[in-house]
Amino acid sequence: MCGNNMSAPLPAIVPAARKATAAVIFLHGLGDTGHGWAEAFAGIRTPHVKYICPHAPIMPVSLNMNMRMPSWFDIVGLSPDSAEDETGIKRAAENIKALIDQEVKNGIPSTRIVLGGFSQGGALSLYTALTMKQKLGGVLALSCWLPLRNSFPQASADSGNREVPVLQCHGEADPLVPLMFGCLTVEKLKTLMNPVNITFKTYGRMGHSACPQEMDDIKEFIDTNLPPID
Repeated sequence: MCGNNMSAPLPAIVPAARKATAAVIFLHGLGDTGHGWAEAFAGIRTPHVKYICPHAPIMPVSLNMNMRMPSWFDIVGLSPDSAEDETGIKRAAENIKALIDQEVKNGIPSTRIVLGGFSQGGALSLYTALTMKQKLGGVLALSCWLPLRNSFPQASADSGNREVPVLQCHGEADPLVPLMFGCLTVEKLKTLMNPVNITFKTYGRMGHSACPQEMDDIKEFIDTNLPPID
């Protein structure tokens, strides 16, 4: 095999059923790929929306004894005071911004793009949205946290997304990213963004996963914030 071994494989894409006038870019969790989420979005697709589920690069992850796996950035630990991979988080955010820029070049305005993710991917989607100047159509933050939280509000001083709608979801039975992380995150977000536009939903029996009710809520959020324009 030749070429750049550092490049990640092409994203899993669910194309729009007709002309794409909006897009969802959704980032998977640690150790996963975009394929499962692409399949999930295919089940709730809206005809004018294109769903893009990129794959994280393969890298050693400190949390998992330096085993190599798909990861957007390194994770050292899961406690609130764990060290964070600042360089890796910022690099990953720039890569996601480049993906958004590509869709804008393809003719979809940034305000017609919802950025979201699950767990580590949700954390990256929050950080990216809060540190980019372009305004998005919305943010989906599932079972996640805000990385580099102590760098805010300075990090978001130039953000174009203070007024965008956010749907944050969390399972009440999540053993990996406890509900408390979600609660602390939404309180922090309310100091950085317009709290009126932030919706926080929890699901009683859901662990570190998704559930049908959550997928229905995601579809409603996408349909509300990316309505048809023709």
